[in-house]
Amino acid sequence: MTNPHLSLDQEILGDIYSSRESMNNLEILCDDFGSRFGGTEGEKLAADFIKAKFEEYGLTNVHLEPFEYLGWERGEATLEIISPIQKTIPCITLPHSPPIEMEAEIFDIGEGFPTDFDAKSDEIAGKFLMTNSVLYPKGIKRWIHRQEKYGRSLLAGATGFIFVNHYPGYGPATGGVGSHGVAGPIPAISITKEDGAFIERLAKRKGTVKIRLKSTDKLAKMTSWNVVGDLSGAEKPEEIIMLGSHYDGHDIAQGASDPASGVVSVMEAARVLAKYAPKLPRTLRFVMWGVEEIGLLGSYEYARAHADELHKIRFYLNMDGAGGAPFKDINLHAWDELQNTFEDYREDMALNFAIGQSFHSASDHYPFLLKGVITGGIESVRQSMTGRGYGHTQYDTVDKVTLLGLRDASSLAARIALRVARADNWPASPRDAESVDKLLNQPSRTEIQAFIKVMDEYFDKL
Repeated sequence: MTNPHLSLDQEILGDIYSSRESMNNLEILCDDFGSRFGGTEGEKLAADFIKAKFEEYGLTNVHLEPFEYLGWERGEATLEIISPIQKTIPCITLPHSPPIEMEAEIFDIGEGFPTDFDAKSDEIAGKFLMTNSVLYPKGIKRWIHRQEKYGRSLLAGATGFIFVNHYPGYGPATGGVGSHGVAGPIPAISITKEDGAFIERLAKRKGTVKIRLKSTDKLAKMTSWNVVGDLSGAEKPEEIIMLGSHYDGHDIAQGASDPASGVVSVMEAARVLAKYAPKLPRTLRFVMWGVEEIGLLGSYEYARAHADELHKIRFYLNMDGAGGAPFKDINLHAWDELQNTFEDYREDMALNFAIGQSFHSASDHYPFLLKGVITGGIESVRQSMTGRGYGHTQYDTVDKVTLLGLRDASSLAARIALRVARADNWPASPRDAESVDKLLNQPSRTEIQAFIKVMDEYFDKL
């Protein structure tokens, strides 16, 4: 079968694989602007830099969309074992953890199997719950996110939360514990695997372990920005193919793989498409989201502010950390109607990527999925069951990201966007509210949806 996109593919691939632009951008975002965490100077510098690059690449309607939210600023945190021994344990607080000074016993729940929280609630109540960062405890098939473990701790009556990195040598792992911009009501800290193992041994040898925690974090109103740029369509400009990634990292690291490798891959796709395909039939929109790491706040705000326009989005491709992902696959978020289309793209592109049909709530596609928008992402469909490795730690640095990985992600994104923008026959239509509800409440999701509903109600009352 003749490939109608062959000439453009060759120009796009030739440019991307002979250019260092994406790595140059990554080094600037990470080495010059740091973590870009919400509320830092580097965050605004990054937003302005991305905007300037969009303009340099020839995009139109380039602008920042500001929004306000409840931000968080790290203070000092001290964790002391006060019984049966006296020892200070290094720790970090998790974003949206409140300032606190308190004493409590530790209850270790291990990997955090969901039903353990209910079964052991009498033992958990009034204690600091300790769990680790394993994503698939005891062979469970679905992902158990940090925020779920924190939320189940709340419901079980814990007075604090200790998150233990299950990887050795990476230090403590960070991650937000708020919900929809609301701060967590109990303190949350993270410690290393090694210190977690010490506490486990201490409890086994000498019984109850009691700790004292003091933290001085601050909560304050802040402003962030989504960065938007278009490549306007020549025939049907009202129909939009959107590519995006959040640009904020966590304050303890550069956030090079998660998310900046995705940011620069989106930027690179924008650069080559503006250069070689400036008059596609439909509009390509490139958006960088602010403040994803503490609740998907930028993408939720965009979905709210642009509610009347969401039906115009033909497809949203999320690229959170795409350049650092071990496999550059396409995960369609339960859009079976598009399976054959993307299989045809795969053959047409002569590229071996896996195609998945699953979804989760932990990245910026989710606010759009909830509104029925057709979404997918460059994600590792072929993945291990372990976790994020050095992600969300101080070691997520530029040296961990390869230029080849950036090139692979940006070229896949550009070629997919090209095909979706040109396709006259698009087999998927946005879901209505009833269809979204049916998707979320399918039998395989009964447990997690019940939990999400309870937690939404819990945080709504705060």
